[in-house]
Amino acid sequence: MKQNWKPGTLVYPAPAVLVTCGNAERSNMLTVAWTGTICTNPAMLYISVRPERYSHGLIRQNMQFTVNLTTAGMARATDLCGVRSGADTDKWKLSGLTPYPGVAVECPAIAESPISIECRVKTIMPLGSHDMFIAEVVNVLADERYFEADGRFDLRRAGLMSYSHGAYYAQGEQLGTFGFSVKKKK
Repeated sequence: MKQNWKPGTLVYPAPAVLVTCGNAERSNMLTVAWTGTICTNPAMLYISVRPERYSHGLIRQNMQFTVNLTTAGMARATDLCGVRSGADTDKWKLSGLTPYPGVAVECPAIAESPISIECRVKTIMPLGSHDMFIAEVVNVLADERYFEADGRFDLRRAGLMSYSHGAYYAQGEQLGTFGFSVKKKK
């Protein structure tokens, strides 16, 4: 038997990412769990941010941001950046994270992030409690520590973090690969 609940957004787990925004002179970062892929070609993603957040104004002003994937080792910093405001706090200093110069955007990436996805905003869609920033991916910065000898990128080794209904989790064991359910056995 299932219970009926009021409508809610219970699509969990979600990636816990740090979004960097602003420019070299004034930048900030915020924790976002409401993000995802929209399109492959062109590569596009979205983030949803409350209009009252300090970073919302920076993103709207500069029309760019960087999505930085987080790891279990970044859990404390990720949480801190979600509960402190950049309006009165230097989150870089407080979190101990390191700005890494943007390549295709003005805002910095996070050096400790295994993947940083640089984006330019195409559309801002007001939806109620949050505005959705629909953006085109213009560059991806991949940490060389996670490259295999054959040139493949092994994101599994990064220990990515997710968010589920108020808590952070390290990713678990691999259950299969795409298409494993229909592969013929040798």
